[in-house]
Amino acid sequence: MLRDARQHQLAVGVYVLVFAAAGVDGMSIYVIVFLILLAVWIAAGRFFATRPLIAKALSRWRHILLPVVLIGIGLLILIEGGAFSL
Repeated sequence: MLRDARQHQLAVGVYVLVFAAAGVDGMSIYVIVFLILLAVWIAAGRFFATRPLIAKALSRWRHILLPVVLIGIGLLILIEGGAFSL
């Protein structure tokens, strides 16, 4: 557990240094890329949610699908981060 905390502190420390060294121009690029990719995710969500077949399935299964997806993302983060290695 302590090892995982150190890994997260290291990751945060790396990102702080990256953002600090980026300057105004680099930070502007990070923000623009983030907003563009956010718009892509929103557009994809809207696209899929407005398809009748997908919208019907989402409305029927959303109470099961959302927790499964969120737990899956959490497990992926834990596994990729090495949280289960001893």
